[in-house]
Amino acid sequence: MRQTPFEKIKTIVSLEVPSELLEFLPVKWEKIGSVAIISLPDDLKQYQRIIGKAYAKVLGCSSTLNDVGNISGLYRKPSVELIFGSKKTETIHRENGIRYRLDPQRIMFSSGNLAERQRMATVSHPHETVVDLFAGVGYFTLPMAVYSTPKKIFACEINSVAFRYLCENVVLNHVSSIVEPLFGDNRLVAPKDCANRVILGYLHDSEQYLPVAFECLQGMGGVIHYHHLVPIELIPEKPLSHIKQIAIRYNRSVDLLKTQVIKSYAPGIDHVVLDVRVSE
Repeated sequence: MRQTPFEKIKTIVSLEVPSELLEFLPVKWEKIGSVAIISLPDDLKQYQRIIGKAYAKVLGCSSTLNDVGNISGLYRKPSVELIFGSKKTETIHRENGIRYRLDPQRIMFSSGNLAERQRMATVSHPHETVVDLFAGVGYFTLPMAVYSTPKKIFACEINSVAFRYLCENVVLNHVSSIVEPLFGDNRLVAPKDCANRVILGYLHDSEQYLPVAFECLQGMGGVIHYHHLVPIELIPEKPLSHIKQIAIRYNRSVDLLKTQVIKSYAPGIDHVVLDVRVSE
């Protein structure tokens, strides 16, 4: 019987790692271009190079990173360490016909958001102006620009490394005529009173950026895609209440169009996105 990738990894590792530790091998991983990312428990720390080499070999990667913590802060920096392979981890990740150039040691990229990136490729329309408040390397901006071809996407990014990759990826995917990258804090650089659609793809304290999203919308209103971390029992009430509170401040009304669960973030907490229509 043909072995699964994990079975192959386990077979290779078992040659050098005690059998009683094999149960701690990570059964999940991320593959970002030519880089594998795993999360090793402390029990396997002394064998990390052996294990990293096995994952790289089976997954066809040149490097393996160990994820040692969560994405941190407004700049969304990953906490990873190189445990095997080339120190040069810049790579091109291909997904849904889009090419993302990035360095997973310096920039986050979540494969768990794949379905949402695919969805963003279909939601816009050719006449629309879009503002992406946390564009990163182009996670949502690029599929939207390539497949929905809106009139204009203003892509804001505060992390200088991510911004450089965003600019490169706009050229790499031939959407320079659609995407205008804007460097800096979106509260300062995002264009106001112009957008038919706003993407607010930030998870931690994302409600503090809702005023920016409302101010970006053109006079007649538009759609906001609002990402948030929510206790399961408070979906969609909690994030929707954030939006309604800001709507009152701006004398706008809000209609919930869709609630999408992206992935489980932690026990009892999901990453969700609410699509809401804001109108006068």
